Amino acid sequence: MSQNQKGFTLIESLLVLSIFMIISSITVFYLKPQHSVIEDEAFLTQLQADLLYAQQYAISHQYEVTVVFMPDQYLYFMRLRPDLPRIIERKYSTKYTVREGTIPLSYKYLSDGNVNKFGTFFIYTEKKTYRLTVLIGKGRFYVTEQ
Repeated sequence: MSQNQKGFTLIESLLVLSIFMIISSITVFYLKPQHSVIEDEAFLTQLQADLLYAQQYAISHQYEVTVVFMPDQYLYFMRLRPDLPRIIERKYSTKYTVREGTIPLSYKYLSDGNVNKFGTFFIYTEKKTYRLTVLIGKGRFYVTEQ
């Protein structure tokens, strides 16, 4: 009685699963550095959007908007006055450090969109350093990698 059974043995199945696990684990380790790059870009993009919003809010509502960074609490916020609720308040990851450069970590967007102070401050990530520069004049700013 000869049976012609088509199928895989247990050893063949375990071998295929082992190869699959090895390949998938290599892929996970390869993608991990990309995660931190994407997270850094997301943080910087959100910060830039919040600063633009603060400037536009100042222009459209004709109020001064104060931008304050609190690096010891991993927080930044925008407000009109201390007695009013904050317009924006964002906590950020402890892997980011914000430090003064030539501008303190608090400045204002005036009602015409200009800033009351100009200069740079620094944002440190695990692997990179970024410089945020606030320009004199129209309150424009840009972020560059150091």
